[in-house]
Amino acid sequence: MSMPTILNTIVERKREEVTERQAAMSMQEVITKARHTEKTRGFAKHLEARTEAHQAAIIAEIKKASPSKGVIRKHFDPASIARSYEKAGASCLSVLTDRDFFQGSERYLLEARSACALPVLRKDFIVDPWQIYESRMIGADCILLIAACLTDGELQEFSSTALDLGMDVLVEVHGADELQRALPLEGTLLGINNRNLHTFEVTLDNTYSLLSDIPEGRKVITESGIHTLKDVDSMFSKGVNSFLVGEAFMRQKDPGAELKKLFNKYL
Repeated sequence: MSMPTILNTIVERKREEVTERQAAMSMQEVITKARHTEKTRGFAKHLEARTEAHQAAIIAEIKKASPSKGVIRKHFDPASIARSYEKAGASCLSVLTDRDFFQGSERYLLEARSACALPVLRKDFIVDPWQIYESRMIGADCILLIAACLTDGELQEFSSTALDLGMDVLVEVHGADELQRALPLEGTLLGINNRNLHTFEVTLDNTYSLLSDIPEGRKVITESGIHTLKDVDSMFSKGVNSFLVGEAFMRQKDPGAELKKLFNKYL
């Protein structure tokens, strides 16, 4: 399995990081803590409630920086951002927790979740079962599994573990080959990332080109590249009404106000 260079670099570092963390907290300890964490809030159910009402289901992202853009938001207060998103009509949150490449933190997820009633996706690079239990331990209601950096066996094992813990699973794909690997994973959400991980170029055609291969009834979430009402209208016209949006909001003084401005027609 080949990976884009930047993703390969991130995954290599993530495996080192997991080893370092396991030295401080054993697998048994993290499992015990995960199983004694408060009940999940129902990530997928929150999305479904909106889509069944023919409204936009928005996963609003809290992200400080990225490898390609550097620092996106200097004044970074996860709690206030979460409240702003909730007030504006977001269905769920996504919080970046990767430290080395996105300047994220588990603390940001805890702060955001404590500040509102929305379910939260832990946006990170899951490469080991230990991280799944850690995700539940810190309160994540959903985890991200990136098909490009996991084998078929890992996708199956990791998704099963997360679902067993009561979390939802968002499996992210970037093309037809990855989509075919993700479709057999029952009970998971399908995320189509419009960003090319080789070039970092973004095109909504990435979502459009894969829709015909997705069976009816599977929840599809389009990720990246949604910037205008025209983009939103176009997705709705093709039957996609679930969105993960971050950078477009993070660059604005009031992220929630920008969310409402972009999606007001569908809220």
